Amino acid sequence: MTKTSRRPETDQQPGPGGGTAPATALLPRPAATDRIAVGAFLLSAQFPGQGHGEVLARTVDAAVAAERAGLDAVWLAEHHFVPYGVCPDAATLAGLLLGRTRRIGVGTAVSVLSTAHPVALGERAALLHLVSGGRFTLGVGRGGPWIDLDVFGTGVDAYESGFPERLDLLLRWLHGTRVGADGPQFSFPEVAVVPRASEPLRPGGLADWLGLGGPEAEADPLRNFPRQRQEPGGRAQSGPPVVMACTSPNGVRTAAERGLPMLLGMHSGDEDKQQMLAAYREAWRACGRGEEQLARVEREHVAAGVVQVADRTAAARADLLRSMPGWFEYGLGAHRTVDGRERRMRDPRAYTELLCDLHAVGTPRQCADRLLATAEHTGIRRFALLAEGSGDREATLHNIERLGSEVLPELG
Repeated sequence: MTKTSRRPETDQQPGPGGGTAPATALLPRPAATDRIAVGAFLLSAQFPGQGHGEVLARTVDAAVAAERAGLDAVWLAEHHFVPYGVCPDAATLAGLLLGRTRRIGVGTAVSVLSTAHPVALGERAALLHLVSGGRFTLGVGRGGPWIDLDVFGTGVDAYESGFPERLDLLLRWLHGTRVGADGPQFSFPEVAVVPRASEPLRPGGLADWLGLGGPEAEADPLRNFPRQRQEPGGRAQSGPPVVMACTSPNGVRTAAERGLPMLLGMHSGDEDKQQMLAAYREAWRACGRGEEQLARVEREHVAAGVVQVADRTAAARADLLRSMPGWFEYGLGAHRTVDGRERRMRDPRAYTELLCDLHAVGTPRQCADRLLATAEHTGIRRFALLAEGSGDREATLHNIERLGSEVLPELG
């Protein structure tokens, strides 16, 4: 990493833990071989007064704008029965966006395994991987103890104890040719995997025929979405990259034991990320895996965050404080637990202020320095940044455009 000088700025800059540091502080740029990958995190958030179709149209427009702005990826969330997010199937929406774009990676953040059949999700992931030429990334997570578990018939056990079995079945499907199951949740005779995600992608194949490549694509559009990973034994592993949302020590251990990179949540500051990364390394080494493979997987961790770009810090914060607390109260407040258990919700305004402190909210230079600081302190180089915090379509598209034109160049 090399140092670079920057002109003084009158605003304060975010410090390593999300606080502030003097504006004249110098932060290192990443080396050319260690570039930072920035994606837009699109929750399809329904702000008060908006219709479902309006929200989903904003998501599609934002994804197209993200490609135009030069971002590396868009990440899609899924939720059920709440206005916090009105996309119920991130993989389905990913298919639409892969068809509307040509270069950018599209990932789920996340597809919830507690309410989905792993084979059905694996089939969709394989389909998207093959027809997009490898631009799809499957993010998976456990979800929450919501009424969804009753509606889809999986029950609370799928959430509380069933995730590892579901994850293992999904991974076997993505990397196998024939798969059967004999577990407490899934039991079926061996069947052929069709379509087979583990087949190598070939130039001139289905993706080109569908027009999903094309001369407008960059020379290496998949540089941050590797088509092949390494299995523990060192063999090449093809198929869509898989990342796992981790919010607890058990989740970190589950990801490390299976060699999956982590997706870390918006609520995590740099110190929290450091602790989770240390726990991941400990669990990884306890499995007897090598350091070279660990270094490769660690380059694939993803940190979720928030981005709001403005000419002044106060304006960026005001934009989010004007809209996000109402969305949190309206959206998260609609969650119902599966068994009536009590849940305590964060104070919406205090949570918004925390996110502003932790993430890329401010001038273009501040936003870049916030990302550089996290990269420097944690080693994480891939970011999924919530860009729709204003709740307004035009403001969201403008925010994404500024992220691409004014923040990305500052990252080196």
